[in-house]
Amino acid sequence: MKHTYKVTGMTCVGCQTSVEGALGNLEEITNVSIDLEKAEAVLEMTSHVPLEKLQQTLLNAGLHYTIDLPEKGEVDTHSHHEHHQKPKEKGNGVFYCPMHCEGEKTYDKAGDCPVCGMDLIEQPTATVKTEYTCPMHPEVVKDGPGSCPICGMDLVPKEPSQSAEDKTYQDLLRKMKISIGFAVPVFIISMSDLLPGNPLFKLMDQNYWNWVQFVLTLPIVFYTCWMFFERAWKSIITWNLNMFTLVGMGTGVAFVFSVFALIFPDVFPAEFKTDAGTVHLYFEATAVILTLVLLGQLLEARAHSQTSGAIKALLKLAPSEAILVEDGKEDKVISIHDIKQGDLLRVKPGDKIPVDGTVVEGSSNVDESMITGEPIPVDKSVDDKVSSGTVNGTKSFVMVAEKVGSETLLAQIIKMVNDASRSRAPIQKLADTISKYFVPIVIAVSLATFATWAAFYPSEDAMVYGFVNAIAVLIIACPCALGLATPMSVMVGVGKGAQSGVLIKNAEALEAMNKVDVLITDKTGTITEGKPSVEKVFAVNEGQTASILKQIASLNQYSEHPLAEAVVKYAKEQKTTLISVADFESVSGKGVVGTVEGKRVSLGNAKLMEQEKASISDDLKAKVVAEQKLGKTVSYISVDGVAQGYVAISDAIKPTSRTAISQLIEMGVEVIMLTGDNGNTAKAVAEELGLTDYKAECLPEDKLNYIKELQAKGKVVAMAGDGINDSPALAQSDIGIAMGTGTDVAMESAKITLVKGDLLGIVKAKNLSHKVMTNIKQNLFFAFIYNVLGVPIAAGVLFPVFGLLLSPMIAATAMSFSSVSVIMNSLRLRSVKI
Repeated sequence: MKHTYKVTGMTCVGCQTSVEGALGNLEEITNVSIDLEKAEAVLEMTSHVPLEKLQQTLLNAGLHYTIDLPEKGEVDTHSHHEHHQKPKEKGNGVFYCPMHCEGEKTYDKAGDCPVCGMDLIEQPTATVKTEYTCPMHPEVVKDGPGSCPICGMDLVPKEPSQSAEDKTYQDLLRKMKISIGFAVPVFIISMSDLLPGNPLFKLMDQNYWNWVQFVLTLPIVFYTCWMFFERAWKSIITWNLNMFTLVGMGTGVAFVFSVFALIFPDVFPAEFKTDAGTVHLYFEATAVILTLVLLGQLLEARAHSQTSGAIKALLKLAPSEAILVEDGKEDKVISIHDIKQGDLLRVKPGDKIPVDGTVVEGSSNVDESMITGEPIPVDKSVDDKVSSGTVNGTKSFVMVAEKVGSETLLAQIIKMVNDASRSRAPIQKLADTISKYFVPIVIAVSLATFATWAAFYPSEDAMVYGFVNAIAVLIIACPCALGLATPMSVMVGVGKGAQSGVLIKNAEALEAMNKVDVLITDKTGTITEGKPSVEKVFAVNEGQTASILKQIASLNQYSEHPLAEAVVKYAKEQKTTLISVADFESVSGKGVVGTVEGKRVSLGNAKLMEQEKASISDDLKAKVVAEQKLGKTVSYISVDGVAQGYVAISDAIKPTSRTAISQLIEMGVEVIMLTGDNGNTAKAVAEELGLTDYKAECLPEDKLNYIKELQAKGKVVAMAGDGINDSPALAQSDIGIAMGTGTDVAMESAKITLVKGDLLGIVKAKNLSHKVMTNIKQNLFFAFIYNVLGVPIAAGVLFPVFGLLLSPMIAATAMSFSSVSVIMNSLRLRSVKI
C-alpha cells in the first residue's frame, strides 16, 4: 500500500535525505519518496504504520520535522484503504522562533532558537483535549463528562495545564526578582563614593567591598543569566552570530577582566587603578547589564504572548462539550472530541455551537461576529449552515454534525492564522541581509573603539575609557530589533484580519495586497448573493413546459453549479420526478449536456448552443434578450439540436457590493467585472453598480488570459471569485481572493479568504495590508535608526564636542527596550480600524 503525507520543516536536500533515511529504517516501509518542493512524502509499506509512530521515528532520529496526513483538499490518491485517523493538529508541544530564522521550521520542545538565540514560542492548538475531574476528588480524571465514581458528583472540566509560554514567563520573572536582589547591592557598593561621607568605606576598605561585589555577582552570572552565555557560546560554535553573542562577549569580558584584576591587581598598569591602588572593576556593569537584558527578555515574553492574542481569542471560542440527541432523547452530554459526522446535537439558548453543520429542526438567531467580524446576529432556520464557536441566540434548535475536529471552519481559521503568522514577508529580506553582517561589523567597531581611545585619547585613563566604550558598543547593538520588525507586525496583522473575517494565507499576500491596483471580480456569488432562484421556465410549445423542466432538472442533478442547484430545487418544489441521465457532461463556462429518455438535451448559453449546432428561432432569441436586459441569467434549452425554450434565473446583488466597489475605486483600485454571463445581463448589473469596465461571456481561460494581459502591463491584479471555474484565474492573479461561501477548490487557490463572502471584506483586506506595511516600515526605521545612532554614540563620537559618554548600563537599558518597543508598536495594530 502507498500513503501520501505532508512533512513540514524541510528546507534543503540534506533535510530530504535525513527524512528518507529515518523513515526507510522502519521494517514496515519498503520505499520512501520525498518531494521537497511540495513537502510531501510517499511511503510504500507492507502494513499500515500509525502516524504517531512515524512522528516518533523522526524525533528519535533527532529530526524536528512534523509529519501529517494531507490537508483537506489534498486527497491521498495513493492510498488503497480508508484512513481512520484524523490529521494530527499542530499545537501545544510545537514551538517556533519569533524571528522565523529557519523559515517555517518548528521544534518539539521549549528552548532557544539555534540561530538567533531567542526563546522559542509555543504555537496554540485548536484541538486541546478537555479532561474532566471531580471537585472533591481531583485524582479522578476522565476524558468526558460524567459522575465521580467515589462521591457521585458531576465531573467538571479540568483547568488546562500552564502553557509553555506562561512557564517561560514565570521562570524569567522568578530569575528577574533574584537578579534585582543581587544587582541592586552591587550597584550601591560601586557607587558608594558618590554618597555623602562615603559611609560604606568606613565599614570596610574598598578591596573587601570588591570581594563582596564579586560574590554578589556570581548568582547573576552563573544562575539567573547563565542562559545568555550558553546562547552566546552556541552562536559562536555554530557561527550564527546574534544579540546574545554581543551580550555574552561584552559582559563576559567585563566579568573576566574584573575577576582577574581582583585576584592579580599588580599585573595591571597604573592607568587601570584607583587612588586607593585597586583596579577599576566592572562587577556592577556585569550584574546590572545582565539584569537589564533579563528584564528585556521578560518584557518580550509578555509582549509575545499578546501578539498571538487573536489566536488565543479564537481558541476560547471552541466549546468543550455538546448535547447529543439519541432516539429522541437529548440528555446525554458528550465531549466535543467524541462528536462524529451525522450526530444530532441540541443547541440551547446562549450555548456555543459545537461543530459545523446544518440546522434540521427549529430556528434561532446566531452571533457570528467572532468569525465574520459582523456584529448583527444572523437568522438561522432548517437547512441553514452553522459554524463551530458561534453563539446561539434566544431559541433552541437541533443540528446535524457535518465537519468535526480539525475540519471545522474555526479549526481551519486557527490553522491558517498559525501558518500565516510564521510566514516571511518579502520586505524582511532587507533586514535578513543586514543581520548576516551586523554582529561581525559591531564586533569590529568595538575593537576599533578600544584601539582608537587607547591610541589617541590624551589621558592616562585612555585604556580604561577604550575598554568601557568598547563594552558599550557590544551591549547597545540590537540585531533582534531588526529581526522582529516584520514578524511581529505580520503576526498581529494576520490575527486582526482573522477577527474581522479576513483570512490571510501568508505574509507575502499581506504585503502584495497593499500594491494591488486592479481588482477582477466574478459576478455570481461574488457581486451577487450566489443564491439564484428560477423565475421562469419557458417552452416554445406550452404543453411541453413540464416535460422540459423534468429533462433539465434531471440533467442538472449531476452538476454542482449554483444555477444547476436552483433548477433542481425549483423542480422539486413543482413536484417533478427526476430520472437518470446518460452521457452527462459539464462544459466549463457554457453549460451541461446529456442523454435524457433517449434524447440529446443541452442546457446553457449561446456558445453551448453553437457547439451543439442547435437552431434557435428569432422569436426565442428576442424573448431571451428581453429577460437578459432585466439583469437575469438565461439558459437556452435544446432537445435533439432544436432550441425548445429557456430558463430565466435571478440572483440578487449583495446590498454591500455597490458600497464596497465605490470605496475600492476611491482607494485607486480599478474594478473590472468578468462574468460568464451574456452581455445584456452583465451590462444591467454593471450599470446598477456604477461599473464602467466589464467583460461578458468569459470562459475560465478568458479570465486567465485577461489577467495575464494586465500583469504584462505592470498591473498588480487581485481576483475575487467563489467557484471551481474561478480557480485558474485565482491562481494566476497576484492575489487570489476567495469568498468563504464558495467552494473548497476556490479557497485552496486563493491567498485571502473572506469568511462572510462579502466585497467589503476586500476593502478590509486592503486597509489591513496598508496598516500592516506602514507598521513594518515604522519598525524597520526605528530599528535602523536605533542601531545607526546608538553604536556611534556608544563608541564616543559625541565626546570630542559635547563631552558625553554612554555608560554600558545605559546602553543595556536602551538595548533591552529597543526590541520591546518594536513589539509594542506592532501591538498597536490590534486597535486599528479596518
